[in-house]
Order: sequence, then structure tokens, then C-alpha cells
Amino acid sequence: MAELLRRRPVLAPGQVWLAGAGPGDPGCLTLDVLAGLTQANALVHDALVSEQVLALAAPGTAMVFAGKRRGKASAQQEEINATLIALARAGRRVLRLKGGDPFVFGRGGEEALALAEAGVPFRVLPGVTAGLAGLAVAGIPVTMRQTNQAVILATGHSAAEAADLDWATLARTGQPIILYMALYRLPQITAALMAGGLPRETPSAIVSAATMPEQRVLISTLGEVADVARRESVAAPAIVAIGAIVALRERLCSLAATVVSP
Repeated sequence: MAELLRRRPVLAPGQVWLAGAGPGDPGCLTLDVLAGLTQANALVHDALVSEQVLALAAPGTAMVFAGKRRGKASAQQEEINATLIALARAGRRVLRLKGGDPFVFGRGGEEALALAEAGVPFRVLPGVTAGLAGLAVAGIPVTMRQTNQAVILATGHSAAEAADLDWATLARTGQPIILYMALYRLPQITAALMAGGLPRETPSAIVSAATMPEQRVLISTLGEVADVARRESVAAPAIVAIGAIVALRERLCSLAATVVSP
């Protein structure tokens, strides 16, 4: 560990690191992201970065909130890009910290392009994406040889500038579907999947606040999962998994008396 820390990368003035904070628990941070947290003097973070992770920032770090929440006033992406560029040009050591992984539904690619076009040196630090970590800590294997040969990661957020997904086509693949940011449109999405041929009885799960003390795991079916989310007042952040992999959780938990919960 001492050798790894000695060889940590250096966040220089005028640089921006685009980093993934993982699903919430600081234990999911990579060593490089931890190095960024201890060196940055300007931290631009989104709404999904946990307070436990933010608490690891160096004393005196300027904290800039740049989160987005449905129904609430949020910074526009162009404003966030401009903030990153301005901080870097002012000679700050900038850590742009996002929940999960910056390149998995995190708009990290847009920010990387903006920095590159502005001539600002940047580095990308991958993070543990919630769609995989959330299921793992809930006891749901994302892949099993006997169950699936692929997995689909999809966003339930329908951006105005992009056409909605062809959910019927995804349904016909027969492969598990993991949904990010899907709570608001879950009734429409599940209806479209069933219209595409996915049976109502398809096992489904919601994992909210993954890896955190308040984590909840709700097991249901495709036909009922939207009602469960509404009835249980599930709040973001939450991951929705649909497919045969969900059924493995009950079997695993029933057999593994020695499983240690996070």
C-alpha cells in the first residue's frame, strides 16, 4: 500500500481530472481517485457523490456543486464545462467528481471534449459504475454462464436531444436489462418491454442507495415493479434490474449462510 501511494499520479495546477466516485461507499473508490481527492483544491461534484466521499477532500478545497435533479433547478452542461475550463485556467487543481463512472451515463465524454477543445489538460479516472456494483452488493450476479451471454445497460432518462430507445427490440434479446435513472419513467418502460414480448413474470429488482447503510433491495416482477417503486416511495439513486439474473439472488441468499452484508 505504501508503494502504491508513493507512485500516485500528481494532479498539477491547471489540470482537470474527470473521476468516478463509485456508487457511494468510500470503499469503492480507486486509489487514483483517492489521490485526486487529497490533491485537488477545487472539487466540482454531482448530486450522486456521497457525503462520505466528499468528506475525504483536502481541507480548504473549494466545493462546487454541479448536480442535476429532475424537477429542480440544475446547472446546464455548458455551464459546467465553462466552470471546469475557468477553474483550470485560473491555475486550480480541479477534480470533477461524478457518481459511478464518468463515462457511463455521466456526461464525462461531453466534458472531456469540451476540455480538449479548450486546450485544458485532463485525465480520466474510471469509477465503479452503480449498475454493476449495486447488483453485486444486493447478491445479484450480473452474468452467469447458465443464464445470460450479455447484459444491457440503458438509461431511463429520455433526453430531449435524443430519440427514445426501442424497448421492444431490447426485450426480444432475452438478455438482462439494467436501468439507470429510470424511476420517473418506469411505468412506460415496463409497459414497452412487455409489449415487446418480455413476460410480465420476468424477475425484476430495484436497488436504491446501493452500497450505503440505507440500501434497499426490492424484488418483484416486470409487471409489478413500477407499482412497487411507487408504493414503497423509492427515491433516487436507484438501479432497476430486469431478467433471469434477479432470480439467482433468492437461491444465493438461501444457500449462503456466511454471506457478510456490506
